[in-house]
Amino acid sequence: MDITDIATPDFVEVDAGKRLGKIRAIFEREKPRGIVVTEDGDYAGVIGEKQLVRSRMEDDTKASVVMKSAPHIDRHEDVRETARMLVEGDVNIAPVFEGEKLYGVITGDAILKAVIDSLDAIAVADILTEDVVTVGEKSRVGQAINQLREHSISRLPVVDESGDLAGIVTTHDLVEFVVRDDTRQGRGDRRGDLDRMLDLPVYDLMSAPVITATPEETVDAVVERMFENDVSGLVVTDSDSETVQGVVTKTDVLRALTFTEEERMDVQITNVSLLDTFSREEVVESITSVVDKYQQMQVFHAHVRFHEHKEKLRGTPLIQCQIRLRTSHGQVAGSGEGYGSEHAFHVALDKLERNVLEMKGINADERYRGQLIRKLGEL
Repeated sequence: MDITDIATPDFVEVDAGKRLGKIRAIFEREKPRGIVVTEDGDYAGVIGEKQLVRSRMEDDTKASVVMKSAPHIDRHEDVRETARMLVEGDVNIAPVFEGEKLYGVITGDAILKAVIDSLDAIAVADILTEDVVTVGEKSRVGQAINQLREHSISRLPVVDESGDLAGIVTTHDLVEFVVRDDTRQGRGDRRGDLDRMLDLPVYDLMSAPVITATPEETVDAVVERMFENDVSGLVVTDSDSETVQGVVTKTDVLRALTFTEEERMDVQITNVSLLDTFSREEVVESITSVVDKYQQMQVFHAHVRFHEHKEKLRGTPLIQCQIRLRTSHGQVAGSGEGYGSEHAFHVALDKLERNVLEMKGINADERYRGQLIRKLGEL
């Protein structure tokens, strides 16, 4: 399947000189999944809600300062390759070209709607993120924003004093809150108002009750629930309790579309643009060298994610790297930080290998990857 009939020529477009305040208002009014930025009529970049929340810039900042690059996708590209490019680019919208001409856009939502009937072979437990960042209901909004920025995530489960799920706060909640308050307060010096907003408890902003999923559910049912409730992810809890087990998002589902049946390990890199002194091939070779030491553990998929912090040392940014392997014995991960992506990657790789060694009862498992891969292979 390709994206010829999935890509759309209808999209929200702004000039690179558009002010950030106007763009925030567009997100509030039209609720797009992303905005395409053009300069002199040519494609320049995209802006999503993540960029708005992570930006500390004033409302008169130009769009060109906030936008980020997104992969250029051919209108006839394979749907699975398109999903990979969106995930690796850390974007939910990307420009689609027909030859040299900008045809329109492709979104993660459009892909998921096109393939949803093929997702009944996957269980939530196969793709959920287990290392969940949470926030207490008495924490301040400013702390929640810092958590979202620090971990490059879009949602935070809110827990009560006993650790049970009490609510959720997302980047969309924060953008909507700031824009609504801006409209009410009007123009002028709003620094005092902003401080007041950041000091509010998360409890005042969170959404409750929370729409949840269980590990045993199939992904098609969960994605359908996301669309019905206009959300991009669900908190995963035990079927008989409110204990947080993980989070499953539309991005996790898009990532699952990239799983392959090839003999070589499938490796995916998010924020691949942060690779500086080494290449994608070296990343794959390094992970393969660790995996090959433990041949009794079958690895289906590896996901490497880089995140850049503001801190720098002699001009080199502090990078966080997380490596997660999906194996025949469950998920195993390793994370670390370092100055430059190569340093961060090797710290994370060392932690990954130690975590693999700690896994108990690793036995040979030659089972075929089963219904999951066969079903996705039909796309």
